[in-house]
Amino acid sequence: MDILSVLGVLIGFAAIIGGNLMGGGEIGALVNFHAFVIVVGGTLGATLLQFPPKVFLRSMRILAWIFMPQNLQLKKQIDKIVRWSTLARKEGLLGLETVIDSEKDTFAKKGLQLLVDGNEPEVIRDCLEVELTTKEHLDNQAARVFEAMGGYAPTIGIIGAVIGLIHVMQNLAKPELLGSGIATAFVATIYGVGLANLLFIPIANKLKSLIFEVSQAREMVIEGISSIAEGENPRNIELKLSGFLIEK
Repeated sequence: MDILSVLGVLIGFAAIIGGNLMGGGEIGALVNFHAFVIVVGGTLGATLLQFPPKVFLRSMRILAWIFMPQNLQLKKQIDKIVRWSTLARKEGLLGLETVIDSEKDTFAKKGLQLLVDGNEPEVIRDCLEVELTTKEHLDNQAARVFEAMGGYAPTIGIIGAVIGLIHVMQNLAKPELLGSGIATAFVATIYGVGLANLLFIPIANKLKSLIFEVSQAREMVIEGISSIAEGENPRNIELKLSGFLIEK
């Protein structure tokens, strides 16, 4: 669980609601179903129009990474690659066949299979980098879904505000209806700007950061397996891959 993501959402909304209460406002003043439908429905509709189904569905799947990011464990992955290298030096590349069946990471498993099949290091690297680039592109496209939502929401909020003001102008002779129209106008703007800056844009940026980390982990696997194919010393491989670790 990513505690910072949870705290970020809670603190962001608590600041808005708390500030409203401290200023003498009421929570009910920020609740408007009409404004919610306009902003959320309009934003969702525009986003669905922009992206193909495959990308949109992918964005919904990786949304969970915000609160439950992938546990990459780079240090353990390096230790595993070093063990593969040691085994390959002792028993040859065919000795890694037993490792393939037990490997859970499909990306590393593909690399090991290419290695055991006796492919050249350049071939292994090219094959894995094609898959890496494709997955990274798809994930970044998925992150752009939330970036697009962050762009559309404020504008849809303005549309909601204009709709509310139109209702106000149409009911100038009915004072009892003016309040709801004005409320829709202002609350729609709050919803649009608030959702964009408290949720959609932060989610998009965090997903991009997490996608980069996943890509770096896969780059490390590519480098490690290619080094084994080149017959490098396990100790040298460990030193090389340690460069992927970020010391704090």
